[in-house]
Amino acid sequence: MTTLDEETSTQQRKALRALLAKPLLTAGADDEVLRLVRRHAADLRDWLATETGWRLLVGAESARLFKTAPTLTDQTHPARDGKGKPPFGRRRYVLLCLALAVLERADAQITLGRLAEGVLAAAGEPELVNAGVSFTLSRRDERSDLVAAVRLLLTWGVLERVAGEEDAYLSDNGDVLYDVQRRVLASLLTSGRGPSTIDAADFETRLEELSHEPVADTDDLRNRALRHRLTRRLLDDPVVYYAELADDERTYLASQRHAITRRIEEATGLVAEVRAEGIAMVDPDDELTDVRMPEQRTDGHATLLVAEYLAARNGPVPIERLLAYIRKIAREHATYWRRGVTEEGADEELLAIALHKLRALRLVEDSEGIPPMVRALPAIGRYRIDAPTIRERKTGK
Repeated sequence: MTTLDEETSTQQRKALRALLAKPLLTAGADDEVLRLVRRHAADLRDWLATETGWRLLVGAESARLFKTAPTLTDQTHPARDGKGKPPFGRRRYVLLCLALAVLERADAQITLGRLAEGVLAAAGEPELVNAGVSFTLSRRDERSDLVAAVRLLLTWGVLERVAGEEDAYLSDNGDVLYDVQRRVLASLLTSGRGPSTIDAADFETRLEELSHEPVADTDDLRNRALRHRLTRRLLDDPVVYYAELADDERTYLASQRHAITRRIEEATGLVAEVRAEGIAMVDPDDELTDVRMPEQRTDGHATLLVAEYLAARNGPVPIERLLAYIRKIAREHATYWRRGVTEEGADEELLAIALHKLRALRLVEDSEGIPPMVRALPAIGRYRIDAPTIRERKTGK
């Protein structure tokens, strides 16, 4: 029979997993887990503050986990306005930020047309013009980019559609009315300081200052900061390689690895997989990831075969050699894969999808040099298939 303490732990684990998978929970879309988070908000705040330094804000309509990215250089998880949709590029990110700025000053309701007018006005600011940002929204592709940003805001719960469809706006024959959820909008920014307080001009410096955390001045505070950084990486990164850690992080993890991973396991249900090269917190339920492997269908099968190919090779592999391998396996599996995989250009598309997933899972990385190459990382070894060993079996009479 389940005890009360066990039931409470199970509920808290479910609530924390929900926040890790989706740091912004909103009423309507996430009612069940939002109720759990509200019920256990105090314990969740305590654990997150102690182990990660992340802040949790819980209200009647939403719960927001203010996560801090472990690194500022990861480009493997771009925004998308839906599963399978293309990743956001520079123009869509700019439109998203401009839309948020317009919504910050908007009334409780706004139409897509009025939002577009506000974006165009904001895009006329001298700073943006000097940076080469230019929008007219007269072309369908530009309107498509704005719609992608709006649909992402719908997914986040910043906007709620009241009437109309975005497709009508795309065709320039209709409009859409939205409610603006101001509490959700106000909780999007996760930085510790406001962007307007930063004077640096170049993007990299501004980003560093935006995410900067003060340096601790005592041994206890420095150790707490180390625990926070390492726990964040173990929760966020598919694999934490020792070689990528700073010297103080590597030393601290060597002495505190068991304690840190045990606390994560108890709180989240993740299981530590410790290897000579690093640590991965594995989810037995395969829920706490936005990139799964292996997967079915053509893209998933091709990605698995590319992983097996790279796992069997030492050192960087040229992209051209990988393209040749993609063309070879496409011919071999043409009967089972989707149509067109053997056509011109299909090899580049399949390889781009495979490498994006492998990079996101920290299984490969780009290798500098000419020609362009990819290097397998240690964790890809789990996909290596060794040739079977056949032993002679002697039988006596």
